[in-house]
Amino acid sequence: MKNLYRISLFSLIISCSMLSCTKDLNLDPISQISNASFWKTENDANGGLYGMYVRFRGQAQNNLFLWGEARSEVMNRSLAALNGYNYYYDNALDRTNSGPTWQGMYTVVHDANLLLKYVPGIKFSSEASKNAILAQAYTMRAYVYFTMVKTWGDLPLVTEPIEGFSADAIQKERTSKIELFKFIKQDLDAALNLYSANTFSPGRSIWSKPAANALKADVYLWTAKRENGGRPDLNVALAALNDAQAGDVGLLDNYASIFDYGNKGNREILMAVRFQDVEATSTIFSDMYMSSAFMTNNTDAATKALIGAFGGNPYWTVSNGVRAQFTADDLRKQPSFIEIYTTTGTYYGSIVYKFKGTVIGGARQFLDDVILYRYADILLMKAEVKNALGQDPSDEINLVRKRAYGAKYNDHIFVRGTDVQNDEAILKERLLELAFEGKRWWDLVRFGKAFEKIPSLVDRAGQNDLLLFPISETTLSLEPKVKQNPGYK
Repeated sequence: MKNLYRISLFSLIISCSMLSCTKDLNLDPISQISNASFWKTENDANGGLYGMYVRFRGQAQNNLFLWGEARSEVMNRSLAALNGYNYYYDNALDRTNSGPTWQGMYTVVHDANLLLKYVPGIKFSSEASKNAILAQAYTMRAYVYFTMVKTWGDLPLVTEPIEGFSADAIQKERTSKIELFKFIKQDLDAALNLYSANTFSPGRSIWSKPAANALKADVYLWTAKRENGGRPDLNVALAALNDAQAGDVGLLDNYASIFDYGNKGNREILMAVRFQDVEATSTIFSDMYMSSAFMTNNTDAATKALIGAFGGNPYWTVSNGVRAQFTADDLRKQPSFIEIYTTTGTYYGSIVYKFKGTVIGGARQFLDDVILYRYADILLMKAEVKNALGQDPSDEINLVRKRAYGAKYNDHIFVRGTDVQNDEAILKERLLELAFEGKRWWDLVRFGKAFEKIPSLVDRAGQNDLLLFPISETTLSLEPKVKQNPGYK
């Protein structure tokens, strides 16, 4: 267990340099780093903070998509080998092929726990600077636990940095979802009380008050619909969404520009994980593009020009069922994925274009930011909450559709129907708007539609244990007090 939760403070400083934060931190040389010698100055606290974000970036690189979308109906096999992704879209996970373990997420929890333990005792140039670090640590811990509880259910709850080696400190049983959600909500309240202003940092790649409110809404919407929170939690979610909207956020006029590599941290973004050349390696989207080895010679020149420099490998791509749901007049279609046809009109395959990265030195680098929350997501969550409260969700849905259809918007104006019809429209709008952004699996679970919408689950209705991921063989071997999730051998 110590390997799961303990991170050397030396790695915090190395991580800080990877994030190009040394220009902001004048760290004195330290010959031997320990908790006793490290947590002394404001620079130390900032180093620990940046280290937390670097380790979180390691989880965002692949894992957030694998947990949040890979098991949905969005993805399917592409032209190359399976690369193990079939276990996700076929919903064939087991303890051996379990997906990413929770170990990496607990390293981020450990970073947050270190900050929350030691930063209060450090003298800062201003109380606001200290509170900003504590607010981000609380928010990060809440986000990580929220992600994990949706993925595995009950979890070991670690609220202090693991700095000893006793069995009591290292080995923990799982805490119930009820207690975990209570803890997550307490962290969010603590964070929101510490943020001094409803503003963003440049780049919008660290937690802020609007982003924390987006997370709060997400948490309460989940507990309202999945954990019997009902109307009280819906009302809290709605208030948090209104607070998030009070920040400097809005829809960009051009959908494609949200994801433009040169437009990172734009006004639609509330929170994203920053990826930059040299600082990070390619994200999972490199496995959804096209290498020259798989490109057909019978593709028209215009499509080849749009694809541009080849890169990655086409291990998986958008499924045919999802492709068919985008109408020809939907302006989100081409920025989301490119369909490749031969010169005879035969469909050849698709590549995910939304996170196509950038070309550096003639080579495609998949270094787009991983978006956690953006304004269209806020609008559609608000529509979902309002509908659940018996209110009209039309305004929010139509704001999203107006951009999506442009001159054809009048053909797609949403008109309120029954609550069930509205929910179906909202869920589909979330698919069209947020495809490949790591949201779809959790959307389907929250709406109670996984067994209806996902082909590999249609014949398994009622096997609700499948809505959680299995716990890996590796984790079970390291965690003697942790038992496998029901439904998995």
